[in-house]
Amino acid sequence: MFDKILIANRGEIACRVIRTARRLGVRTTAVYSEADADSPHVRAANEAYPIGPAPAADSYLRGDLIIEVARQVGAQAIHPGYGFLSENADFAQACRDIGLVFIGPPAPAIRAMGSKTEAKQLMEQAGVPVVPGYHQDNLDLKVITTKARIIGYPVLIKASAGGGGRGMRVVASELDLAESIASARREAQAAFGDDHILLEKFIARPRHIEVQIFADGHGHVVHMFERDCSIQRRHQKIIEEAPAPGLTEDLRQVMGATAVAAAHAVGYVGAGTVEFILDRDDNYYFIEMNTRLQVEHPVTEAITGRDLVEWQLRIAAGEPLPRDQEQLTMEGHAIEARIYAEDPSRDFLPSSGRLDHLRFPTGRPELRVETGVGLGDTVSPHYDPMIAKLVVWGVDRDAAVRGLRRALAETQIAGPATNRAFLAAVAGHPSFAAADCDTGFIDRHFDDLVPAPRPAPELVVALAALHLLESRKRQAANTAQPGDPYSPWSLTGGWRLSDNSGETVTVIDGNTEITVPARGDGDGYLLTLPDGETRVSARAGAEPGDLAADLGGIRVAATVIGVEGGLMVWLHGTGYHLRVPDPEAHSTVTDSAGGHLTAPMPGRIVQVLVEDGAEVTRGAALIVLEAMKMEHTIAAPDAGTVVKVNYAVDEWVEEGVTLLDFTPRA
Repeated sequence: MFDKILIANRGEIACRVIRTARRLGVRTTAVYSEADADSPHVRAANEAYPIGPAPAADSYLRGDLIIEVARQVGAQAIHPGYGFLSENADFAQACRDIGLVFIGPPAPAIRAMGSKTEAKQLMEQAGVPVVPGYHQDNLDLKVITTKARIIGYPVLIKASAGGGGRGMRVVASELDLAESIASARREAQAAFGDDHILLEKFIARPRHIEVQIFADGHGHVVHMFERDCSIQRRHQKIIEEAPAPGLTEDLRQVMGATAVAAAHAVGYVGAGTVEFILDRDDNYYFIEMNTRLQVEHPVTEAITGRDLVEWQLRIAAGEPLPRDQEQLTMEGHAIEARIYAEDPSRDFLPSSGRLDHLRFPTGRPELRVETGVGLGDTVSPHYDPMIAKLVVWGVDRDAAVRGLRRALAETQIAGPATNRAFLAAVAGHPSFAAADCDTGFIDRHFDDLVPAPRPAPELVVALAALHLLESRKRQAANTAQPGDPYSPWSLTGGWRLSDNSGETVTVIDGNTEITVPARGDGDGYLLTLPDGETRVSARAGAEPGDLAADLGGIRVAATVIGVEGGLMVWLHGTGYHLRVPDPEAHSTVTDSAGGHLTAPMPGRIVQVLVEDGAEVTRGAALIVLEAMKMEHTIAAPDAGTVVKVNYAVDEWVEEGVTLLDFTPRA
């Protein structure tokens, strides 16, 4: 086993590798960008070294700098995690060229499987079923258009290198093909440094089934069963489970054997994932092989009881597979939900910002939380916006689903927008409970999963008012006349000579301003709410923000946290955001006619599609912004004129800046 390894990654996967290394007595070296100087993975490692500015291209993708750090600290091996350099064959080879062990497959295997085109050709030669498509290098638009007609619409464009949904587009007709190809190639180039694409037949309502494989350097390969990763948005997984629901044992064995054959075909070593799509008739097709550890590997660990990172380290150190195929068994069911900083109501637009409140459920052996952030950390616009993974195990799928619902209900996050409520809606949907899942699940049930905003319940408004009143009382107590508890200036209960005049609190729910009159009443208050007068009182809980409240005889446990501009209230597993008016703020007039188009998030301008003075139609693409590894198109809100474009290609913009001035047509 190694004495010291360097981890060429960040976030939760770096923390995950460090945890196993520590258990095995292996010292760890972390690397970090300027944006990650205070990150948990930096604090968790035995030592950490800076490698450059925040953009990944200047830090985590600088293989030369990372190798130099490894050489200087005397690391024997580099663990690449996933993403960044994990599937970079040149980096893997460079490690080996100077005597470092790359904890992953050989460079030729990465090259073979890293190119989806070459991988499809190899799999066809090995007798592995593949999706009908076009996998050649000639990317002339006329050639691709002809091939798309032969394949038949809809077709799927995919980046030949990499994965994670980057560079992937579903094209319904030939009218959209050219622009979709251009966009996919730009995104692929930005994400992987390779703009090659391929075409595949788009199969309606498929399931995404992947098989975990491991191979050692002695010619042995095993599979560790399968995972169902069908719940996806933007072609990226957000909920994964193992084993795949409803898969027959015969089909499980056949798909496992196919995955093992695929690994043998490329001389594979290490952890890998062979990915298939499964149609409604249980026909399966190879789509790609990920030559690394997957984000969703914890669900396999949960059902097999094996530490996949430990297996990686042992195989990289030259040991044989710890178990053979007959010794691998699975027990129970596991589900993983990925919590992202993103807004499902805005087409899952990534979000960034400081984590003002962060609480995960703890104390249950069947629950595992994987995260690379902590309270007060910032979700950076430079990297993937994943905050955490909740992994729940149960004796069967029903138990795992119920455990996932509970875990999501107990998770509290304030700061950037997140998909926590969206995941809870998926976990609570009848079709998910019935395992009626495929890659179209979210599109099909979107209105159920992202319902229109509803007013906060009166109980939530009362809790918010109670929190604000108690905050005022504490503030008054802190500024009271010192040393004289009987001074009238020290009283905070609303008492006035000849009159208990009370006070008011105001909150804003959506666009509705709610004013609540309140009077002190012993150790509580009398609130005048829309449904009448209610007596409220509370005592603080064990954790910051927790309240054990009595609201007119209704006793509830809730959490209320002050955030910038307002409050977050969590009640019965649901979070509510209420704004609080700033008495010192001055009203401003905003342009409601759409005269300024602003950046929805920080990012880099990758394409400007219009010039000053251009006449455009409603919905026309104007600017393409790249942020958090995805492209976002800024479109015209109405027909009109582009008055002025304020930024150029490759410029970095902050959230809220005016990208262009626009005049709608009268």
